Amino acid sequence: MIKLPASQNPRVPEPRFPFRHLVPLQMRFNDIDMLGHLNNGVYIAFFDLGKSRYFLDIMPDGVDWKHINIVVANINCDFHAPTYIYEEIGVVTTVTEMGEKSFVMEQRIVNTKSGEVKCVGRTVMVGFDIATGHSAPIEQKWIDAIERYEGRKL
Repeated sequence: MIKLPASQNPRVPEPRFPFRHLVPLQMRFNDIDMLGHLNNGVYIAFFDLGKSRYFLDIMPDGVDWKHINIVVANINCDFHAPTYIYEEIGVVTTVTEMGEKSFVMEQRIVNTKSGEVKCVGRTVMVGFDIATGHSAPIEQKWIDAIERYEGRKL
């Protein structure tokens, strides 16, 4: 479980489940916008990095990215505080819900020193059959790996 200082912002919702996965992030100069803070589009790229590292870390035999059968169906992001260059930030990731053909991930970009939550993201991942182009059940190996990593039944 990731131990971060609690957010002091009352607008930030409490996480539904503890976070077990953290990826430290490095901002680049070109990630910063004219207002001096991290551009909003970069947060989504950071979420993608967190998701891909999460998948690599939970799958004991690795991930075959050419044959992965889950895709992003929806991403939402609520911004709570600006991020400035040279802040130490990371993305924490957990899975909050599991259905037959989809699962939901919650992610947060946080200042790893202060615990300040910069944004909260929610991503719906859907099982996908590449041959038919339609949704498909989530493979059992993914469900088992996620539940094993999260330490709870979804």
